[in-house]
Amino acid sequence: MDMDQTSLVTEYPQVKDLMSEHPIFWRNPDYGQQAELPFSQADIFDAVARWERFAPYLATVFPETAKMKGIIESPLIRLDQMQAAWENMYHQNLAGKLYLKADSQLPISGSIKSRGGIYEVLKFAEQVAMRHTDLAYMDDYRVLATEKYRRLFAKYGVIVASTGNLALSVGIVAATFGFKTTVYMSHDARQWKKDKLRANGVTVKEFDTDFSHVIPQAREDAQKDPYCHFVDDEGSTTLFLGYAVAAVRLQKQLKDQHIKVDRKHPVLVYLPAGVGGSPSGVTFGLKMILGPYVHAVFCEPTHVPSVTLGMMTGLNNHISVYDIGLDGLTAADGLAVGRPSRLAGKVMRTLLFGSVTFQDDDIYRNVAQLMDTQQIVVEPSAAAGFTAIAPVIKNVPAFNSENATHIVWATGGNMMPESERLANYQKGESLIK
Repeated sequence: MDMDQTSLVTEYPQVKDLMSEHPIFWRNPDYGQQAELPFSQADIFDAVARWERFAPYLATVFPETAKMKGIIESPLIRLDQMQAAWENMYHQNLAGKLYLKADSQLPISGSIKSRGGIYEVLKFAEQVAMRHTDLAYMDDYRVLATEKYRRLFAKYGVIVASTGNLALSVGIVAATFGFKTTVYMSHDARQWKKDKLRANGVTVKEFDTDFSHVIPQAREDAQKDPYCHFVDDEGSTTLFLGYAVAAVRLQKQLKDQHIKVDRKHPVLVYLPAGVGGSPSGVTFGLKMILGPYVHAVFCEPTHVPSVTLGMMTGLNNHISVYDIGLDGLTAADGLAVGRPSRLAGKVMRTLLFGSVTFQDDDIYRNVAQLMDTQQIVVEPSAAAGFTAIAPVIKNVPAFNSENATHIVWATGGNMMPESERLANYQKGESLIK
């Protein structure tokens, strides 16, 4: 252990648990304090309005969104059978009700990244169209699917670096508009995601390094071309606000299912965290829209607890998991990001309740249990939320009340090939027995 690590462990004893890959619950000491935030509720509603302007366009070019009239949203599903299986597996009684926010079923890219990634491409397309044509905010945006606009968009490029799901959402939508689209992928990206992107006309550049090394290369290449837009997973405010819109939609779903959010009825939301952008955007939205009685918990692999490490030490994006001797390897490919977003820790400093780290075997078990009990398919990283419930209710017994609602945010999965789904399921089944 070098000097820096020694002083970190002295000041933040839980860093030692992180270094030993031991699952932890970290409670944020700054939670609930006053803070100056870089965004407001108005920014969220600006994003809501943009999604609504684009809904007719999306319903036209992505027929799978037509039944929702072009609104990209996922269901909130009560998990009665999974709750019983969860209690059995974790030897713990869960007094409240368990739900799944099934972003694994979001149209177009089948993951939470459909929110931020697609939104950033929509905003860029709108800017380009407004700059070069007479497009007005009150127009029917289906006009953007015409040949005139495709020719305009073809002059522009979009670049994104990703371990997988962000690439799918940005890549598929940017290529549909007609943008020259390039995705830079790290070594942990799944082959099926690369194949799907190429089938959609996206250029995929593969690198035999981890995500933290790929993203500076992508950023540098994008900066060389004035007609190229870079989707910055480490610091994009546009991505962030695209995710925040989820809270406006969830508010209505909670109301429709008669779920209260108040002092007597806390709502716990469990969000997998990779670079930290999507869970932070969602959490910011939840706090702005639903208020102080919704509590967000991030879930990270023991081998890659980048956001936990950054927030625990206050160093945020100035520290990576490699600095404390971790290898960054996990089956949760979307969470395999060694250095957190520039935005995540700063905005979450007073908004995040805490975080939990988990071992990969646990997420495979949860994948299999969810399939067995509810016939719901998620990818391994999307089952991370189930691992956080037991440590949270153990450390905060007040949250294990019959008035509490527990929402696991399932971040991706329904675009997985059958072979991948089956392999994940079989691995989970073998670990349960």
